Amino acid sequence: MPLPGEASHIKMAPNFRLKEMQRARSEQKNPKKAGVMALFYPDSQNNTHLLLILRPPHPKDVHSNQIGFPGGKFENQDTDLMATALRETWEEVGVSPEKIEVIKGCSEIYIPPSNFEVKPFMGLYHNRGREPFVPQKSEVAALIEVSLSALLDDANLFTQTLTTSYAQNVTVPAFKLNGYTVWGATGMMLNEMRTLLRGVL
Repeated sequence: MPLPGEASHIKMAPNFRLKEMQRARSEQKNPKKAGVMALFYPDSQNNTHLLLILRPPHPKDVHSNQIGFPGGKFENQDTDLMATALRETWEEVGVSPEKIEVIKGCSEIYIPPSNFEVKPFMGLYHNRGREPFVPQKSEVAALIEVSLSALLDDANLFTQTLTTSYAQNVTVPAFKLNGYTVWGATGMMLNEMRTLLRGVL
């Protein structure tokens, strides 16, 4: 299937983020590269879930205490961004690369506050029941296991006014998943995956 790309991102992008992305595109910044993994897996009842993580608070990290996917910055030993996403998923939640079946790469997204361009991947993990996740405490404050049905449910879309380390009292489109507000780049990436999944389910 073709990727929905920016059309799906825009639906979950706050107005201030759209302006930042347009400005960055015109300035042609040289962003750092990162890869993240959207890991789908069956629970004990064989219902599909998706793994998200809560980043721990950190005074120097603009994305601290936010929801995201396992993943991180491209390193020299990585052959490509898929290798980055697989390596970081292993480090952060304890799932080795050979246990993940990568299904699809999704559209890159630029994140202005940290000057990162992130490439997300969708992967399947079949061993959740036999090999549980092992969170890396320095990088993962909590595991958030979201049902696919919750991700696809329009009732979990809403808007909320937030204050972050880089924006004050901004109204953002978001998902409410497992009691957490998921917005920004993660929400934009999730919406593209959601659009793809709705096309095949």
